[in-house]
Amino acid sequence: MDLPTPDPAEGTAAPRVILYGRAGCHLCDQARTMLERVREDTGEAFAEVDIDADARLREKYSELVPVVTVDGVQQGYWRIESARVRAALAQR
Repeated sequence: MDLPTPDPAEGTAAPRVILYGRAGCHLCDQARTMLERVREDTGEAFAEVDIDADARLREKYSELVPVVTVDGVQQGYWRIESARVRAALAQR
């Protein structure tokens, strides 16, 4: 699984939170809304990855989207609880 990598020229690190999803997925929309609320409260940004743009990710996550990871660890799929994401963010 390839995650966004830091760009030293930009001085930014890869996001800790990744939302794997696809266009037209209503559960992905719900997960995005939840992650936006978490970002507002914690300041922790998230990145979105379209699984349909990568054959490996499409095969891995096809029927599970949305999938949310924090620091590369899967926190859930389909309906992800914000409490679980917040707890994972607090561990570091």
